[in-house]
Amino acid sequence: MRLGVSACLTLAITLLNAQESRTVRAILQQAAPGYPALARSMALEGVVKVEAVVAADGTVKSVTIKGGHPVLAQAAAKAVKQWRWEPSPRESQEVVQVRFTPEQ
Repeated sequence: MRLGVSACLTLAITLLNAQESRTVRAILQQAAPGYPALARSMALEGVVKVEAVVAADGTVKSVTIKGGHPVLAQAAAKAVKQWRWEPSPRESQEVVQVRFTPEQ
């Protein structure tokens, strides 16, 4: 799907798991965020930090916005809710950053 924005996801994906040391849980499917009309009119760009609670089967159970511009935050959260991670023996918390950059 072509969006009116060049949305880049940072390469660094950090796994936070209270019961384990750091490991990497691969993302199998990513949905690109939509670029909000208000953000486009403001030529707004930035990074939104999102924490996703990922079920053992790799689906996203919930997301929490941890930082970023409020105009971009909901678009980032909506996109991350659609992502899929690789299956794991247990639920995990994944912290990702979604970058928004208006097309040049």
